[in-house]
Amino acid sequence: MKNFKRFMLAAAFAAATSVSLGAFQGAHAATAEDLNKEAAHALEKLYETNAVAKEIGEQAQAILVFPNIVKAGLVFGGAYGEGVLNEGGAMQRYYNSVTGSWGLQAGAQSYGYAVFLMNDKAVDYLKETAGWEIGVGPTVVVVDEGAAKNLSTSTLKEDAYAFIFDQKGLMAGVSIEGTKITEIKR
Repeated sequence: MKNFKRFMLAAAFAAATSVSLGAFQGAHAATAEDLNKEAAHALEKLYETNAVAKEIGEQAQAILVFPNIVKAGLVFGGAYGEGVLNEGGAMQRYYNSVTGSWGLQAGAQSYGYAVFLMNDKAVDYLKETAGWEIGVGPTVVVVDEGAAKNLSTSTLKEDAYAFIFDQKGLMAGVSIEGTKITEIKR
């Protein structure tokens, strides 16, 4: 029985690794120009479907947009995607978003997310750290549909607001808490 459990755990790990590696190839933009276009399109799409995101975007100091995060797992899982920092209306720097997970999970999913950096403190923290782990540093509020209804530009008090959008796939729940964001060269 012990050997069977070990075999099943090893098989699950191997399957999750192959699913994850195959899925993550789609989360990598070919060039900086491609990533800029994908991020601009994703932000435009978010604004079309979420008026609160558009209002917050108009108040933000900068917006970090990840147009395509791919998440996959079978017991062990992970998520990966590349994004761009839009500051002053121009694409400035490039980042990746990496998440690892373990638990009762199976499936694959893709989604995008945008982090609206509301003040200089949040923007500086992103630029000055070797990697920003969401949940550490500036306060980030993940905005779902229910929270968005109670949010307005006059009630904004946190350093950053994250919107998850364009979810596709068969994995239950999406969270960016614990995600590490690191600057990359493009």
